[in-house]
Amino acid sequence: MLILAGLCIFSAVFLPIWRIELDAPQYPEGLGLLIYASRLAGDVEIINGLNHYIGMKTLHAEEFIEFTVLPYIIGFFGLWTILTAFLQSKRAVIILLICFALFGALAMYDFWRWEYEYGHNLDPTAAIIVPGMAYQPPLIGFKQLLNFGAYSIPDIGGWLMLTGGVLIGFVYVLQAGFLDKIIKRSNNLSLFLGLPLALMFNSCVTDGPQTININKDNCAHCKMTIAEEHFAAEMITEKGRVYKFDDISCLNAFRKDNEDKKMKNAYVHYYPGNNELIPAETAFYIKSSELRSPMAGNIAAFKTKAEANEYKIKLKGEFFDWNSVQQNNR
Repeated sequence: MLILAGLCIFSAVFLPIWRIELDAPQYPEGLGLLIYASRLAGDVEIINGLNHYIGMKTLHAEEFIEFTVLPYIIGFFGLWTILTAFLQSKRAVIILLICFALFGALAMYDFWRWEYEYGHNLDPTAAIIVPGMAYQPPLIGFKQLLNFGAYSIPDIGGWLMLTGGVLIGFVYVLQAGFLDKIIKRSNNLSLFLGLPLALMFNSCVTDGPQTININKDNCAHCKMTIAEEHFAAEMITEKGRVYKFDDISCLNAFRKDNEDKKMKNAYVHYYPGNNELIPAETAFYIKSSELRSPMAGNIAAFKTKAEANEYKIKLKGEFFDWNSVQQNNR
């Protein structure tokens, strides 16, 4: 198992470790920055051009000492892990685990520091200056930067390094006898193995809805500021990216125009509520011209069928379920 862990870690020398994706109306296919152990790749030149206009430093691999030493550090840990497999020593495994964890923590801090410096140390003579605005990308996850949506996540090399670290930790758990003790107490090995992985993935992926900030967030489709909460909607992709909309019709139009963005969950605003999002699949819908939604979708969502029927009579509307709403608006 340690040999496999070492190979996972060593592979990060050649594979992209991290990626930052940028979405904006003027770049419908998005921009991507790939970070390898020794270089930068992706749409570096385009991103540098954008950085120049807003006063950020341009990105050049030769300016980072990390790109010189990181391949050797990763290779060292990969080789160290493989050699530890032949030592058959619990002490050697725990020393390796602690050192690798410290390296990971230091690397993440260095990455955050780099993002902070590039996002805050801006050229005062730049063509575009927004007072008080900083452009620091997220360490992990999603962040809105002006009209750009920035999404930061480990790439395949980063995930393999994480897998290597988890495998090292698992070997130590086996050697220390912790696993046997837990099995004897719980008689539930599947729970022990599944819970850490479930927690790890749950912390990285957004499943529930994010609050829509009225008069601040923009609709991902029509780009208008979301000013009317009662018709708002939200979509979360399989990658965990969140898109917000001022109208259910905008959500459906966005999905039609962006079929590559696979939807995992969708949420719609509970019409009588106060900025309350509910699952789109289980909601009940009324369509009526009297609703006057921002983009003329004129659809309102409710928690119960009885409540929807009440508004149907009041507004002289039509009743829809989620499947009908999608077909009717696409």
